[in-house]
Amino acid sequence: MNENSHWPHSPAKGGMNQGNAGEPPRSHSNAPAMEDLLTARISRRATLRGGLGLAAMTLFAGSGAAGRAAFGSTAGTAVDNGGDLQLDFESVPNSTADAVIVPEGYVADVLIPWGTPILTGAAAFDPTTNSAADQARQIGMHHDGMYLFQEPTDPDTGLLAINHESITRDSLFPAGRDETFFSRRPTKPEQVRREMAAHGVSIVKLVRDGDGRWSQQLSRFNRRITAMTDIAMSGPAAGSGLLITPYSPRGNKTRGTLGNCGRGYTPWRTYLSSEENFQNYFISRDKDEELSRYGITAKGAGMLWHAIADSASVPAEDERDLFARFDLTATGADASADWRNEARNFGWVVEIDPYDPSSTPKKRTAMGRFRHEGCQPSRAQAGEPMAFYMGDDAPGEYCYKFVTADKWNPDKPAADMLDRGTLYVARFNDDGSGEWLALDISQSSALADNFASQAEVLIKTRLAADLLNPTPMDRPEWSAVDPATGDIYYTLANNTDRKAQVNVANPRASNTYGHIIRQREEDANPAATTFTWDIFVFGAPAAADADTNISGLTKANQFGSPDGLWFDPRGVLWIQTDNSDNAVAEATNNQMLAVIPASLAQDGLIRPETQAHLKRFLVGPTGCEITGIELSADGRTLFANVQHPSGGFPDYNDLPPRSATLAIRRLDGAAIAL
Repeated sequence: MNENSHWPHSPAKGGMNQGNAGEPPRSHSNAPAMEDLLTARISRRATLRGGLGLAAMTLFAGSGAAGRAAFGSTAGTAVDNGGDLQLDFESVPNSTADAVIVPEGYVADVLIPWGTPILTGAAAFDPTTNSAADQARQIGMHHDGMYLFQEPTDPDTGLLAINHESITRDSLFPAGRDETFFSRRPTKPEQVRREMAAHGVSIVKLVRDGDGRWSQQLSRFNRRITAMTDIAMSGPAAGSGLLITPYSPRGNKTRGTLGNCGRGYTPWRTYLSSEENFQNYFISRDKDEELSRYGITAKGAGMLWHAIADSASVPAEDERDLFARFDLTATGADASADWRNEARNFGWVVEIDPYDPSSTPKKRTAMGRFRHEGCQPSRAQAGEPMAFYMGDDAPGEYCYKFVTADKWNPDKPAADMLDRGTLYVARFNDDGSGEWLALDISQSSALADNFASQAEVLIKTRLAADLLNPTPMDRPEWSAVDPATGDIYYTLANNTDRKAQVNVANPRASNTYGHIIRQREEDANPAATTFTWDIFVFGAPAAADADTNISGLTKANQFGSPDGLWFDPRGVLWIQTDNSDNAVAEATNNQMLAVIPASLAQDGLIRPETQAHLKRFLVGPTGCEITGIELSADGRTLFANVQHPSGGFPDYNDLPPRSATLAIRRLDGAAIAL
């Protein structure tokens, strides 16, 4: 999700990706990532048509049907074995209609739109009268990543954990417009509290009836986690002096979670929520390298919640610090007397136990602090460590993985497994090889010379990574892991402002449309420190020239700005887009596509001769992003989110547009897509 997609003062055209405006300064990596590497390795046109593709045929041999053994999954139950499967639907057409388009024979039911009451006693949705307290008991705004916790033996119920990334102020307050407020400066504490309550995460029970329709149900498991919820800091950075605030003099807790975008999960059945664009909530009049590197400025870029703290409208019983914490400006020598460290409590992966509504969520600091997107686990294999693959969503940022120190034991999971391990950042070499570089102060003299502790390395992950010269990437978004091969896929959304940062992994000088990269760990070992890689597919409009439309996409599958990404347990790869202001966006609203990599010939890449295997499954309504993806345990319902629509969806009446979850099913009750 781009930081400028939908900030509250006014939704942009379509509410979608607005390019790279307002991004923080680029990474400072000195990796050999310039045009000379590109020239030495491949031309832009040859990237897929024989350049890296030749290496991929060797490096990725066995990734097709013959290479796929029977497999299990950490997410749901496998419906079939991927090698011999084919997609059994026709691509839906491009659409700019304010409607959800799915293939013939399918229907998309709308679930839990923003404002749906999910806790006992919650008020009915009414945007003109709902209070902050009401919103804290209702589904939040801007549905994003999600995960459905189900028992394979009970496919008709589940607990859905779902992120709420941000808000659209015009929709949240459709009546009594306050021009000062809508020009980005809050005016009333109640308004800000309501905005905070619309952020975060929801846990909600879903049930399916005999006709295949899902609905939400009141349950003791239902829960809201917001920008005001108490959250523990956990892992190597917890207790660091760099996390001390007036709220937490010991640096071991914080208040709330923000920018919840991509999602992850664990085989011990917890939910991982990724904090992405946290920088938009803070301002600081101080100037230092860390603030600059994380994009925090004196002007601010989003909510400006700090402005209410000094307002005369704050009642005596209200807590001033709830708002003041968003101004990081130091006021003296004592860090516990001001909020200079508050932003350091954000930008983490948050672990939540959906089965214990009384549990305190934990921010897992061993996994690093940056603009987290997806947090996809490797295949869970008993007796082996787990890896979690993550992107840092900004131009010129990096791909990461975290490898646990503990080995996975399904009979006795290690407590706090995500607090112990090693964080790595990726370097993509021009010969199709790659290296994972350990962000470990005990293994790097560069880190030891510049940081006082491992806690500081993790809190200042971007600065630490720069010193190791990883490869700057074109906005790393979600990651996905093939359940059969263990191959890792990353979406790289776009980059139209790379300047000299062309490199072999990001070879288009003005990458308006993005691409997807594929990695394979050495020996398929998630703890490996070397890998091979190639480019799986390039986004492009169908009518573009061959230097842009390298994968040979047609009107049936043209796409731009890939974002959400997920393999279902059967081996289907789902691709979602957050695209605007280019030729693809002019042709169609945001969409979701599907492909089975195992069905592709030779090296398993999408080429002009294999592009027909990539099919468009869904097109969303006006102004939305399509994000969040899940498949029910029996494979008969596909869940996806419509985020920040700008038309009439889903009510098409006098209510403001509302983010919502789609439950997509076949009318014949058969498995989705196959």
